[in-house]
Amino acid sequence: MIKSKTLKSAAVGAALLAAGGTAVAADWSDTSISYRYGTRFREPVIASDISKSIINLTHVSGYKYGSNFFSADLLMSDNKDPAGAGSSNGAQEAYVVYRNTVDFGKVSGKDLKWGIVRGWGGTFGFDWNTKNDAGYNSKKRMLVLGPTVMFDVPGFFNLSLLALWESNAPYNTFSSTSTSRYTYRTHPMLTGAWGIPIGSLPLSYEGFFNIIAPKGRDEFGNSTKTEINFDSQIMLDAGAVLGGPKGTFKVGLEYQYWKNKFGNDNSNPFFLGGAKASTPMIRAEYHF
Repeated sequence: MIKSKTLKSAAVGAALLAAGGTAVAADWSDTSISYRYGTRFREPVIASDISKSIINLTHVSGYKYGSNFFSADLLMSDNKDPAGAGSSNGAQEAYVVYRNTVDFGKVSGKDLKWGIVRGWGGTFGFDWNTKNDAGYNSKKRMLVLGPTVMFDVPGFFNLSLLALWESNAPYNTFSSTSTSRYTYRTHPMLTGAWGIPIGSLPLSYEGFFNIIAPKGRDEFGNSTKTEINFDSQIMLDAGAVLGGPKGTFKVGLEYQYWKNKFGNDNSNPFFLGGAKASTPMIRAEYHF
């Protein structure tokens, strides 16, 4: 219990620090807290669906030469994804993402718009996670770097091709076996993110996708596969509908499709079909 509380406190503290730090020199910023819930999450080597509650803190901001994106998820599973061997408690996870996109047009002072492309840039950042589950206990570290295309659409749609430098150091509570930090082969990811208003309606279509190439062999000698993660939501600006300020309180429906999760081959019987998920969710978020 102490370990779980410490994990939550550390993750929230890091999220607030990063969000506050990026806002200091921002030309504009938006920070939100959200909650989402679904009953059809999956995890490799677990044969059944898992229910998860996810609390998220997100901060986005623009500065003189580009934009920042920071997201911290706190994921809480039911007991089908146990916290340890023999545990009746569900696992808990913190997952943090940071991206900084430098806009080449803003840096050069030139308009680089071309056709449907609004601008060109370069993105760098990191992913970091920690989880206290029974069989893997992920401790992911990943750096990313690559070019970004920003399309000229209502709202935004950015497409990036990023190189990934990823490592992990799992621990199996069933066998009490610790694996030394293992670095995968450098591999590419095609990733897109969007937030587009639906006409004049108080609705928006938001989300992201990641298509991640195989990263060589994993720390156990298994070949990895191409990973596909598509996550999108239709959000209603409920605050505006009820007469409040626009963009403050939103509710909606979210859907995630994830195949070969973490690069694991879902066709391998060892993973029990758990490396593929089709997950509808409900979502609510407050912006401030």
